[in-house]
Amino acid sequence: MAERGAWASQLAQVKRMHSWVLEVEAILDSSWAHPGEEVSNATMGSRLDDWREQMAKLLTDGTLCELERECLTEFLQVLSNLRPYLVQCYDHKDFPRTNNDMERSIRGLKTQYRRMSGRKNWNAYLVRYGRCVAYAAWWEQDGAHRQSLVQRVAQLDRARWRELRRETTAAHCEQLTRFRFRHRRQAYLHSLEERWAAASPPHSLPPRFFLGWQAYLDSKRILGEEDQPMTWSI
Repeated sequence: MAERGAWASQLAQVKRMHSWVLEVEAILDSSWAHPGEEVSNATMGSRLDDWREQMAKLLTDGTLCELERECLTEFLQVLSNLRPYLVQCYDHKDFPRTNNDMERSIRGLKTQYRRMSGRKNWNAYLVRYGRCVAYAAWWEQDGAHRQSLVQRVAQLDRARWRELRRETTAAHCEQLTRFRFRHRRQAYLHSLEERWAAASPPHSLPPRFFLGWQAYLDSKRILGEEDQPMTWSI
């Protein structure tokens, strides 16, 4: 009983702080709205701001302990920073409030790949095919999606098809470049040097070129000393 009593006050603090999170969730899920009442970005933002002002008064009325004041201050700061993004989905019907559906979709793609390949890590699969992984999975979900794909492709002309292909290729190249720079930095920088040397003109270059090249080498040396490349295997 003595041990239980020692934890009683801490448990009460945790429950009280957890209730703050539940109150914000109740505001954002619009469960407070009456049937037929319109919920917009403006009304949601106003209700959230009223709650924040009400909770800010608790920081100075002396009812909270030091730990609760610190946690509430941090919570209100996070809400203040995220406020512009939390209330932007209510003016558009069928716009998702959270990314839960997207996370479930990604988890389904991972599960599908693991069943097909027998591999746990799917980074190599993403690096190779990019966002086409999600497109292909969606088109193959059922007959209606496949029929939609046939209809859309039938309406494409050559110019639009080439434009879409360039956009997809550019997005994939950007993801691949980011991956190489983060996880295989030395090899990526070495390939840039080789490409630069192969493309350099035979005639002499102006002095400002050598100043820029020296700055690049200095930045590469700093990266090698302060930000060691991460090892990555795919």
